[in-house]
Amino acid sequence: MNTASFRKRLVMGNWKMHGGLEANAGLLADLRAGAGILADYCTLAVCVPFPYLAQARSQLENSAVSWGAQDVSAHDKGAYTGEVSAAMLNDFACTWVLVGHSERRAMHAETDDLVAAKAKAALAAGLVPVVCVGETLEQQDAGQTLAVIQRQLAPVLALGTQAVSRLVVAYEPVWAIGTGRSATPAQAQDVHAAIRASLASIDAAQVRVLYGGSVKPDNASSLFAMPDIDGALVGGASLVADEFLRIAAA
Repeated sequence: MNTASFRKRLVMGNWKMHGGLEANAGLLADLRAGAGILADYCTLAVCVPFPYLAQARSQLENSAVSWGAQDVSAHDKGAYTGEVSAAMLNDFACTWVLVGHSERRAMHAETDDLVAAKAKAALAAGLVPVVCVGETLEQQDAGQTLAVIQRQLAPVLALGTQAVSRLVVAYEPVWAIGTGRSATPAQAQDVHAAIRASLASIDAAQVRVLYGGSVKPDNASSLFAMPDIDGALVGGASLVADEFLRIAAA
């Protein structure tokens, strides 16, 4: 069965550790103003740093742009200094939360099992986790891309069809994040097709799979033309309203 017709495009911005109240105000206002005409065929979202969730909610509520966070704790509550729970994200009406971004995996030693636990916690709270997977340059050069992706996805798929059907997967080759390099559309499609096959193995082929890694307005159309690429997780370009909206328009 061809599931592509059932999957609405999703273009999500990841601000990473960027922003400030004044600069955010202009960016969010521009996104709100420009997103309306795209809403029929594309879902737009931004994942902002924790301190700016209230601002995102205030400026984006009742607009065509939804918002979310960049991480979540696997724990409900307790003595976990510095952690933010899914229930806390709900207090700010978040829709989305990133889990397992490559920077979290590399800099904070997040394991595949922890990423799955975070996804489970998010789902239990009614949030939509965006599970990030991807290989390093060394792994790609060694021909290990698909093995790495399968390893990273395994604990998530083990959550079962009902849970997995409610999340999003983002493929972000680590070597293409913030480097200006991007996988070719054909390279990205090959990995997306393999991810789709893994999802299909538990009857979750309809799950949206995003591409992330130096997505720009000039390469978005060719990426989105691929049958298994359902949108983008956008880094630096999401900090410039015109660029982000042009990617969504692609």
